[in-house]
Amino acid sequence: MRILANRKIKLLFSLTLMFIIAFILLSVLFIGLKLENAARYILISSLIMGLSILAAGAWYFTGQNKTMENAVREIREYISGNQSARIECDEEGELYRLFHEVNSLASILNAHAEKEERAKQFLKNAISDISHQLKTPLAAMNIYNGILQDEAKNLPTIQKFTVLSEEELDRIEMLVQNLLKITKFDSGTIVIEKAEENVSEMMNSIERHYSFRARQEEKEWHLSGDNNITFLCDRNWIMEAISNIVKNAFDHTQKGNAIHIEWKQFASVLQVIIKDNGSGIHPEDLHHIFKRFYRSRFSQDTQGIGLGLPLAKAIVEAHSGTILVDSELGIGTTFTINFLIPTEL
Repeated sequence: MRILANRKIKLLFSLTLMFIIAFILLSVLFIGLKLENAARYILISSLIMGLSILAAGAWYFTGQNKTMENAVREIREYISGNQSARIECDEEGELYRLFHEVNSLASILNAHAEKEERAKQFLKNAISDISHQLKTPLAAMNIYNGILQDEAKNLPTIQKFTVLSEEELDRIEMLVQNLLKITKFDSGTIVIEKAEENVSEMMNSIERHYSFRARQEEKEWHLSGDNNITFLCDRNWIMEAISNIVKNAFDHTQKGNAIHIEWKQFASVLQVIIKDNGSGIHPEDLHHIFKRFYRSRFSQDTQGIGLGLPLAKAIVEAHSGTILVDSELGIGTTFTINFLIPTEL
């Protein structure tokens, strides 16, 4: 039997068998000698045998419990980040076979982690190289297009096409930048550098960025919230996420519509709400708007590339937050972002 391969189990079975044999021999002896109190002696012998078996069992299971405690401690060490933690498995038996498999699994996980880390580093370097290679020709094309616009001031047709090419170049640049950012999140190469930031100042900065567009498109622009609320976050990334949602609101509102940003703090949550009274989102699209490159068959927007909202979602989740959307056709759309604020118990 494979169960008897373990030294301690074999000893436990041997002791138990020895105690039983000893009891049987004593019982036969007492009966054979026809002692007057043979029954009493047999009873006492049975009690001694039972206590001996219990003592042997207690010794064995105490040792097993200690072995399991050691194994649990090593597993917790590994989970806590100590990749060199291993369970001692220098004996025979089914339990130690299990320990050996757990150690093998830990080694395989370490190998995969190292491979993944090398892949992330390679991807990070590749992204950096691609970014550098793309920025140079895009900058050159923008310069060339600007020169063409200057030269074509008296040529309306050419002027029209240079304006269109400038818009397309801006779209390409935005696509490249968003692709690079979202790929960095996927690869785990983004470093979130958190600091205590004033929420009102960040929202006002976003308002200044979009104020010209709001005036140009004749749209109302409202901010409301406590000026003293602060949040531990990466300022640049949070502003990137909010800006992408605000841009989405501008893209789906018309002249005379309004866009609101509101922020408020509860006991353990910071809530930011971006609301508009624009065209709204079709119910069919609500569950897909955070998918990359998603294009609705109902959308009138021909300029969007479908990366702004997925990037915003990735940034929010990197800050332990959640993002929800509620929309009604012809009524408007509301994005609600909830950031969990760590509290000391």
